[in-house]
Amino acid sequence: MEPISKQNHGPLFHTNNRAIPLTFISNLLLSKNSEFQRISILIFVTSVEAFCFLQNWEPIYQFMLLSVFLFSLVLIKHFLSKPSPVYLVDFSCLKPPNYCRVPFSSFIENASMIDCFDSESVAFMAKVLSSSGISEETYLPPALHYIPPKTHQQESIKEAQMVLFPIMDDLLAKIRLSPSDIDILILNCSAFCPSPSLSSIVINKYSMRSDIKSYNISGMGCSASALCIDLAKKLLKVHKNSNAIVLSTETLSNSWYSGNERPKLLINCLFRMGSAAIFLTNRKEAKKYSKYRLFRTLRTQRAFEDKAYLSAIREEDSNGKLGVTLKRDLLQVAGETLRSNISLLGSSILPLSEKFWYGVSVIEKRFFNKSQEIYVPNFKTVIQHFCLPASGKPVIREVGKGLKLGDRDMEPALMTLHRFGNQSSSSLWYEISLLGSQGKSE
Repeated sequence: MEPISKQNHGPLFHTNNRAIPLTFISNLLLSKNSEFQRISILIFVTSVEAFCFLQNWEPIYQFMLLSVFLFSLVLIKHFLSKPSPVYLVDFSCLKPPNYCRVPFSSFIENASMIDCFDSESVAFMAKVLSSSGISEETYLPPALHYIPPKTHQQESIKEAQMVLFPIMDDLLAKIRLSPSDIDILILNCSAFCPSPSLSSIVINKYSMRSDIKSYNISGMGCSASALCIDLAKKLLKVHKNSNAIVLSTETLSNSWYSGNERPKLLINCLFRMGSAAIFLTNRKEAKKYSKYRLFRTLRTQRAFEDKAYLSAIREEDSNGKLGVTLKRDLLQVAGETLRSNISLLGSSILPLSEKFWYGVSVIEKRFFNKSQEIYVPNFKTVIQHFCLPASGKPVIREVGKGLKLGDRDMEPALMTLHRFGNQSSSSLWYEISLLGSQGKSE
């Protein structure tokens, strides 16, 4: 993702609210234009053949003329059919209301008054909070301020509306478009998947078009927002002249664990409110207004391994209470996933010198010295800013160590964790927002 040098936050597209959406009209005109082009080419080829026949040209000359014409046509089609660039125009991050703030003392006091937690569990959560890297300024949804917390379906829907609608309103105001101008909507929320879906709730709230392409992604964890950006990019490569919005969030009221198994109590301590809305488009005129241009997205998969598959899993405890288990293997799995991702990413972006030393170290480890550590390329030669997963201070430090990053490179993740806690998939956008506020990603 590369920043656009000149930014202008004026109106992106001058649109009017009409009975028929402008995007529908433009797509219809494009379809008619393509049909007209095909008919014109057919008429032209027929006319050339008729001309050659009437002039009594030799068949070989007719063939050569037709070949040159077809070759030129293929070249023109190749250049005209190249996918349009995908621009990330703007995004919005949620700032929860102050009444949702939860100081450590309030959290521990409430937890000690809830009958389901024993004294050892309360002491464990207090210890996790003090060493987690999050501050006293983080937020929990109103449903979790009650004693006992309200974790039923309706409260989770209220929470989803609370984190989704404000950022949607803010983003639409920034880009100065109406909901009817949106062609693609992608929403991710790992732990909460109601029916109707969250994407349908958004479509209903904003009376969006009947032909909008909507996707609701669940169960994909902290990587879900990057996954949705990859999906939006691929859809925008196919659907010309289109606008897409990605909504990333996580609901906490339905993820609250009311038991005493320590691997499941971590969720209560680390995860906090947050959400982000991102607007992408492939319209050419967006280049003048966009914050970034999307160049490359990369995904790697580890679910085929049992260790990775079971490292973070939603399950019931021995008493039948539902929670998310975070196992000790999670840190190791994150490191292995990162290494496989780096291998693919490095092959396409690193300079030859870094590729050379990496290749030498791989050969040396395989054939000469198996105890030799593989050389970690210096990604700072090609990457200016790093947005690491804000999953916890140990995870950030471990990932940063694996990439040979300094404290300054890890600062966006550590500061986001400190100020807002672990917001799962939306943490990425708080980090990018922090970089932007410091003038580093302009």
